[in-house]
Amino acid sequence: MKLFQSLFSERCPKCNKVLNTSKSNALQATTVKFCTELHYQKEFHPGLELFVESDHVSQ
Repeated sequence: MKLFQSLFSERCPKCNKVLNTSKSNALQATTVKFCTELHYQKEFHPGLELFVESDHVSQ
């Protein structure tokens, strides 16, 4: 089972830690994933159907 979890979990390109998804907004349907070290962030916008990646986390 750990093999499947490691295949489908998104990781930070700098420190290789698993990204957290606690910054999600259900009303706008955007999903924000960020690194626990606060140096990588990935947002999904379904209306635009794209991912926005940045090297810093907005707090």
